[in-house]
Amino acid sequence: MNTNTHATNPARELEARWHSPVLLDLVLDELAHGVAVATGEGELLHANHAARHELGRRRAIALQNGRLLARQPEDAKALKEALGKAVTGKRSLIALGNAETGCMSVAVVPVRRDPDGGPAHAALLFSRPSVCGSLMLFFFARSHSLTATEENVLAILCQGYSAPQVAERLQVAVSTIRSHVRSLCTKTRSSGVRELVNRVAMLPPVAPALACEAVH
Repeated sequence: MNTNTHATNPARELEARWHSPVLLDLVLDELAHGVAVATGEGELLHANHAARHELGRRRAIALQNGRLLARQPEDAKALKEALGKAVTGKRSLIALGNAETGCMSVAVVPVRRDPDGGPAHAALLFSRPSVCGSLMLFFFARSHSLTATEENVLAILCQGYSAPQVAERLQVAVSTIRSHVRSLCTKTRSSGVRELVNRVAMLPPVAPALACEAVH
């Protein structure tokens, strides 16, 4: 006689837990990348913390009457076409905004239809606002025992500045910055500034605690 009829299946139980919308929402809110889901007509269905923050800033993209709106008139067509393609199963990569308002790249990808045959939607994945976010850089600095000055130098290097430019910004000698760079490379076991910056750029995209502005 089988006495395990009512026994719990650990694999199924774990799968059920991780398919919980609440858990997934919590994970998505930790990402530095904005993630949103919309209909083919642009009606916003869901947005994580970073996406809500970006929409609240109303730079390249915003929310108006519950629908996504490209802030620049010339971007409106690109966004509309990308959403339309996504619901038919096609992916798009579009650029929104300009130098004045702020530029951002958005990948618009299809979301699978529901098993019951419900309508397809579009997922919008926003570009990260910077190469090295404050929390990501903080994790990296603490993991490699960097000093506060070394962390500051690394943050500026990650913005694309050269050693002389960093020295100018911090108002110190170039030799001082080069000394910090050597220490950074030694502590992180990097061969040079390029490898060091690349390592920071490839860090997991963890978001800082954002004061989410209201979206309209």
